[in-house]
Amino acid sequence: MMGDREMKVIGIGDNVVDDYIHIRTMFPGGNALNFSVYASMLDCDSAYLGVFGSDDSAKHVQQTLAEIGVDTSHCRSVDGPNGRAILTIKDGERVFISSNEGGISKSVPMEFIFDDLDYLQSFSIVHTGTYGYMDSYLAQLQHLNPLVSYDFSEDFDNEHALSMCKYIDFGFFSCAEWTEEATMELLEKAVNRGCTIAVATRGPHEVILYDGLSWFRQAPRAVKPLDTLGAGDAFISGFLISYVGGKNNTNVRQASLIESSLGKAASFAAEICQLHGAFGYGLHY
Repeated sequence: MMGDREMKVIGIGDNVVDDYIHIRTMFPGGNALNFSVYASMLDCDSAYLGVFGSDDSAKHVQQTLAEIGVDTSHCRSVDGPNGRAILTIKDGERVFISSNEGGISKSVPMEFIFDDLDYLQSFSIVHTGTYGYMDSYLAQLQHLNPLVSYDFSEDFDNEHALSMCKYIDFGFFSCAEWTEEATMELLEKAVNRGCTIAVATRGPHEVILYDGLSWFRQAPRAVKPLDTLGAGDAFISGFLISYVGGKNNTNVRQASLIESSLGKAASFAAEICQLHGAFGYGLHY
């Protein structure tokens, strides 16, 4: 355990079911939701804020979160299909086939998240990402107490991503297909544009982190994956919780804290690779 029940964190944005058609089983997932669940697994007081549909997929996600103990008290439920991604597994690697792009959630403005500002102000970290339809609300989030983390994933336009860095504290990029030189250039620009810490995961290669002063690297833990779905989200969650929790200890040097947090993140990501789906809880259909 690396978390702290005194530290409250929240994932805001997407939730989906990852539908594994080869075994007719759907698993709860989604970038923001995965963060909420992983934070709970890492012993934080955790919440999720987003939009659920009204179908069996939505019910399965909601029941799973209730069972795990993730707070969903401020979510919206709307008539329509829940977010859903269709995928399969090949040699332990997830292969996406199609997606309904969030289902009904893409037609529900996320402005309702500001209805209870006291609730939002109670968190140490807000994590969101490129599939959460949250981009236009980042400026408002920035003015609140929580540190803001954003996962740009691999599906980002450089200039749009960099333009958002002034609103966030932590920027995460998936750069598996990028050269090391291009990756470092991107991270440097992200920090120069306002991010405190910029991180690039690079598939089987070393993670690279830049904090405006120094460069850090972290090799992935060598494991034979059962399922790589959620590994990137697990890395992000592990890093954020270790790093932000460690900032409370004024005796720890910044470089040491970053190095230890990267190591813990890599170990947690390797653990998640041993689970089916993002974190289990498959429902056969």
